Amino acid sequence: MVDNSIKKVVVVGGGTAGWMAAALLGKLMGKLVSVELVESDQIGTVGVGEATIPQIRHLTDALQISEQDFLKSVQGTYKLGIEFNDWGKLGDSYIHTFGDVGRRLGVLDYHQVWLRGRELGLTEDFWGASFNEIAARANKFAPVEKIGNTGLLGLGYAFHFDATLVAKYLRNYAEPLGVKRSEGHIQQVLKDPDSGYITQLKLEDGRLVEGDLFIDCSGFRSLLLGEALATPYVNWSHWLPCNSAQAVPTKATEPLVPYTKATARKAGWQWRIPLQHRVGNGHVYASDFISDAEATDILLANLDAEPLMAPKQLRFTTGKRENFWVKNCIALGLASGFMEPLESTSIHLVQSALSRLIDLFPTREFSEADVAEYNTRTHFEYDTIRDFLILHYKATSRDDSEFWNYCRNMSIPDSLQHKFDLWQNHGRFFRNDDELFTQMSWVQVFLGQNIIPSDCHPIAKSLTKDQVQGYSADIRRILLQTVDQMPSHAEFIAQHIAAPRLD
Repeated sequence: MVDNSIKKVVVVGGGTAGWMAAALLGKLMGKLVSVELVESDQIGTVGVGEATIPQIRHLTDALQISEQDFLKSVQGTYKLGIEFNDWGKLGDSYIHTFGDVGRRLGVLDYHQVWLRGRELGLTEDFWGASFNEIAARANKFAPVEKIGNTGLLGLGYAFHFDATLVAKYLRNYAEPLGVKRSEGHIQQVLKDPDSGYITQLKLEDGRLVEGDLFIDCSGFRSLLLGEALATPYVNWSHWLPCNSAQAVPTKATEPLVPYTKATARKAGWQWRIPLQHRVGNGHVYASDFISDAEATDILLANLDAEPLMAPKQLRFTTGKRENFWVKNCIALGLASGFMEPLESTSIHLVQSALSRLIDLFPTREFSEADVAEYNTRTHFEYDTIRDFLILHYKATSRDDSEFWNYCRNMSIPDSLQHKFDLWQNHGRFFRNDDELFTQMSWVQVFLGQNIIPSDCHPIAKSLTKDQVQGYSADIRRILLQTVDQMPSHAEFIAQHIAAPRLD
């Protein structure tokens, strides 16, 4: 019987994507395949991916590493959600939290109960029944799984961390597993003249790196999938017009909040990500509506501490590759596409792609059915995340700049329009298959940006004002009592994940 098993996987590019791939493959498949990572110290990495979503905890589980040890090593903090300021209209503020809001009442989702209360004249804040929101606003954190027998779930959380330190941590994890690192600049990608499959990488010093499966983590350049295999790029900038960013770290400040901030600006938005040793800041903007110089001025004028260096300029085009797996090459991270960091999905897309690859790990025959399934599922994930990001820009009443006028009036994908239509009538939302963002995520952004349904579910009509008010008040009382007993975010970090000083 012919042995067609993959013997060697070659990862091109380091950074978070490359070393995440090397670490996971080394851990889960190191006894079956050899893994070699090729990177050049001459080529820098983007290194500003500092915020994540709760699925990042699956990574620490898969690698069987201590969450607390990991966070100590990467100057980590906890993230309960993202605070969006000035998106629906100037002065608005809401947190897209990682937890539930309220709890179901019979067959009714909590937002239907809230909509009924609004119809009856109640003015309670929707997020008054959110554990994550109350804890975030109080700067509290503790890993609460559930609240007794109340039916209320605990905190959903993710991490903030220094992406450069994460890549270093994963390298130190992967190399003892047998992952080989080769330093060198790739001069040429060699392909089989008949099949077009990649066979070798020729380095600048003449060394040849052979492999059976190649993983492209070469960043925006997409050296293997984009250049060598000529896979076209699908441009989404008509829906997501931001194409530039400037990033700058500042000194750490107090209080140490357990959430990311995303504040809308004249032609884009500004992020703020608190780490233990510093704060990551950046301005994402559309260069068709604002100059680089003005974007820099806006960024620097809205920092809350002294910058530690000059802003770093980045350019990008939001979109994806026409396919993500072509022949014997799979692209991860920026090599496969780019979603602006509005909902912190970049690292998740690497993680989910690796999970998909492991599920569909090939032989050297590279089954067409497996490749097609991988591409179909990856396209679905990109497209549904794209729609969620577009929602933030489309759901606005801002008319104070050309940029926001464009966003408010732009056409949107039919798939997103369908979600708008269902929501605006009776607050209905249906999650398709295994799309990343849940009903609660969509509900929070719709309500947070003032897209209020015209009516509630018919069953909710049976609820009286006293029933709605009592139900919501009971939930809020339990949550306030629970949060009151929790330590501050800074206290929890000092006790459990305090990182060593970086001098």
